[in-house]
Amino acid sequence: MASTENPAPALTVGFDLDMTLIDSRPGIHACYRALAERTGTYIDADLVVTRLGPPPETELAHWYPADQVPAMADLYRSLYPEHGVAGATALPGAREAIAAIRAFGGRAIIVTAKYEPNAKLQVECVGLEPDAVIGSLWAEQKAEALREHGASVYVGDHVGDIRGARAAGALSVAVPTGPCPAEELTAAGADVVLADLTHFPQWLAGYWPARA
Repeated sequence: MASTENPAPALTVGFDLDMTLIDSRPGIHACYRALAERTGTYIDADLVVTRLGPPPETELAHWYPADQVPAMADLYRSLYPEHGVAGATALPGAREAIAAIRAFGGRAIIVTAKYEPNAKLQVECVGLEPDAVIGSLWAEQKAEALREHGASVYVGDHVGDIRGARAAGALSVAVPTGPCPAEELTAAGADVVLADLTHFPQWLAGYWPARA
């Protein structure tokens, strides 16, 4: 007789990219400096890298007239492969977090606001091996990919990541390794706040077996 028990749910965990899995500040800093040099417009790249998360249109609006922002965003993205990819490093615990998911037979996907072709270049350069990379999605837009891939957990460093997780009905796990401190992430509604990804495997080991 066939079992009438429901099968155990599959584990899929989504991750943000910049300042969640990788420290991309050196390359982004270099890319904004290249953009400033190309356009003759002053950009404080030191300030830019303290508020990563949203798509470049949000940042570029601080430095260019509104009618120039779309073109400047396109130029920034075109400069990124040369200036932005190199110099990024995996944040502590990033590789171990993905390995912990795989140990439960799960999938790890990246859902990021970064332009998808550049995100894939960045991931390849750092040597991470997620099951999928989906780009060009910010905040609530991230829910599209999270639902499509059946992600029940989303890990990020920004309040926009929390909004994306909640829109998808996923558990929001936050790490204060980006611009948002732990207190802000908690206030924004994160379900879990970890000090960094080095704590993720232990957390997952307590969370997933009980859920599965």
